Amino acid sequence: VDVRQQDYREAARESRQYDRVVSIGLMEHVGPKNFRAFFELARSRLKPGGLMLLHTIGGNVSRSSTDRWIAKYIFPGGVIPSEAQLTRAKEGLFVLEDWHNFGPDYDRTLMAWDANFVAAWPELKQSEGLDERFCRMWRYYLLSCAGAFRARHLNLWQLVLSHGDLPRYEPVR
Repeated sequence: VDVRQQDYREAARESRQYDRVVSIGLMEHVGPKNFRAFFELARSRLKPGGLMLLHTIGGNVSRSSTDRWIAKYIFPGGVIPSEAQLTRAKEGLFVLEDWHNFGPDYDRTLMAWDANFVAAWPELKQSEGLDERFCRMWRYYLLSCAGAFRARHLNLWQLVLSHGDLPRYEPVR
């Protein structure tokens, strides 16, 4: 097993192929103008008969930019991809074997993160020198995201992709 944590663009400088390609939490930072290039690179690194797992937050509407507050304080340059953007970008490159939405469960995850943050805040405040403004901003981010997942405006997707050369794919649930 060769697990690599690196900027995906570094893989463009090599010719090695893999049985599996996994992308977790990256598409939100790739940007719509780079979605196609990302899928082209992933396809070129995936061996015949291999699988790619794409794990990403997803939105119900295609956008080319993100909320100004999120862009300024949380994820500069980040854009949540839509179903249409992902399927357009992968068109002709991959076969979609499975698409699973964990979005309704992510609300609970964000609420747990908020509870853990609140419990750890006194120590964080002291050890990291963080101020009350940071605390309010971080909680606003966590709770507004939880609300967006609860309202089903945001989703958490896992796509399984192949070259289309598998006789059959059995999803694991």
